[in-house]
Amino acid sequence: MIKNERVHVECYARSLHKYNEELCGDKVEIRRNDESCIMVLADGLGSGVKANILSTLTSTIISEMIKEGAGIDEVVETITATLPECQERHVAYSTFTIMQVFYDGTVKLVEFDNPETIVLRNKRALDLPRKIVKMGNRTIKLCEFKSVPNDFILFFSDGIIHAGIGSILNLDWDHQQVKEHMLDYYRITDSAKDVTQILLATINDLYQGHCGDDSTVATAKIVPARESCVMVGPPIKKEDDVTVVNRLVRANGKKICCGGTTSQIVSRVTGREMTMGSLESLVADVPPMAYINGIDLVTEGVLTLQKVNATLAECRRNQHFMDELLFARGDDGASRMACMLLEECTRITFLVGCSDNPAHQSIAYSTISLNAKKRLIEKMADNLEALGKIVSIEYY
Repeated sequence: MIKNERVHVECYARSLHKYNEELCGDKVEIRRNDESCIMVLADGLGSGVKANILSTLTSTIISEMIKEGAGIDEVVETITATLPECQERHVAYSTFTIMQVFYDGTVKLVEFDNPETIVLRNKRALDLPRKIVKMGNRTIKLCEFKSVPNDFILFFSDGIIHAGIGSILNLDWDHQQVKEHMLDYYRITDSAKDVTQILLATINDLYQGHCGDDSTVATAKIVPARESCVMVGPPIKKEDDVTVVNRLVRANGKKICCGGTTSQIVSRVTGREMTMGSLESLVADVPPMAYINGIDLVTEGVLTLQKVNATLAECRRNQHFMDELLFARGDDGASRMACMLLEECTRITFLVGCSDNPAHQSIAYSTISLNAKKRLIEKMADNLEALGKIVSIEYY
């Protein structure tokens, strides 16, 4: 159960690899539990395979431990024991930044040898007081503050502030310049993805397309907590129709209705006419959409949901695919739903009706049976959670 949820955290991270390296030595991990969102950026010593292994190990251990409730002392002690200092350079095998945002808006930052985190609020950068503490042989910076909606929390690896060293394009680029650059170019209406890409585009220019070091930007945007609801299928009991439809229309986020019978129930209970959409929304494997006043998206049922799930699964595997999907913004119901879930929804509740359609019970239609529908929704939920969403399923 999510406690004191007043904010949600929209996260995005992207990396530029060191030139001629196939693997990035930086790694970002995102975890969520019932109380907070955790985002960890680790920068492995050196570059390539070794750095990738070190940063992956560091970010995974830290994020999982904090997700399970471990304190920062225990986390740093574990990392210190797991990743000792390099005997030649006498530096840590991996540096890291930890951000933990609680759903009441409290933010905790932990920084170890990474550039200091930048927090942007209302077109100014916050001056955050940091506490310096010694943990074993590590010097750690700790910071805690209260966030507000539309805050951007921006942290990055040292490849960002080293961008273009020795190049004709590097004009005293440093941490202060990064801060000033972001204040000049970001907008309060930007997404976490937009802000990340603004900085990475500049870094790529400074390096003239040949990065001298792995360069990673991780951005979190604080947004108001809103629940989006997706109604799928009719409830078992007809008397529950009103309960489920009211649950849908009272959602303060996006309202999505899937299925012909489901749409008819929503139209009947709300008293709002359902109209069919234009044939422009019809593609080979996705039926056309419909419209009900006050409902953000009305689609066909299982065929559309299967396409959405396949799309989400590919987004989970391939960041470039997701970027292309959001850029293209297809007009069919599956593309619209996938884009809406990815960009405009934070906490998503599936309202799943468990009344089995008799037409689906024959062997010929077994792929859209009730059990198959439940498994499909569970797969969608799993993919959405992996993509940073908070998801719950309610059965009726």
